[in-house]
Amino acid sequence: MSTEPYKNVSLLPQTNQLVGLYSIIRDKDTARPDFIFYSDRIIRLLVEEGLNHLPVQKRDVMTHTGENFPGVDFLGKICGVSIVRAGESMEQGLRDCCRSVRIGKILIQRDEETALPKLFYEKLPEDISDRYVFLLDPMLATGGSAIMATDVLIKRGVKPDRIFFLNLICSKEGIDKYHAAFPDVRIVTGALDKGLNEQKYLVPGLGDFGDRYYCI
Repeated sequence: MSTEPYKNVSLLPQTNQLVGLYSIIRDKDTARPDFIFYSDRIIRLLVEEGLNHLPVQKRDVMTHTGENFPGVDFLGKICGVSIVRAGESMEQGLRDCCRSVRIGKILIQRDEETALPKLFYEKLPEDISDRYVFLLDPMLATGGSAIMATDVLIKRGVKPDRIFFLNLICSKEGIDKYHAAFPDVRIVTGALDKGLNEQKYLVPGLGDFGDRYYCI
């Protein structure tokens, strides 16, 4: 059972295992193969927690012993949407839990002239307005890219309460800014960091997630 430190925020239980996994990926001396392996383990936990929040309906099944089991079925279809590039690291974790899941992509980069996030590309399932959406981005710092990506989803007809924003680390500042725009979107995270430094990096953080996962 997850705790809820802020409204509409699900924080993974801070077990010894989870803190140990974060200790590995936060360590600046962790080699890239280990960073990828242990990040993937955390991502899988985040996806599992996101799935816990999907609505279900009752469905009885007959077992091999001839007994009835009162089970459930998920209601509705889901899809993933990754914020490129770092969000793509979370796609496999979603595929591992949901067979043949559809994945969309949104590319947002900082405009060099204004220093503000700018939408460069989007490719989403045509029926996304009928789906539950797992928005994927490892870090929620200032919230600028996440807000823009969520706005894209809502303009495509996705209801805010059908969006689940999955990230590994976030700050209260990022949560406050994001939920000021979209209070009905549930954030599923594994860690709440104490804040941002002057460069707007999460503190204590882990550096640039995309660079560590894909490059170094």
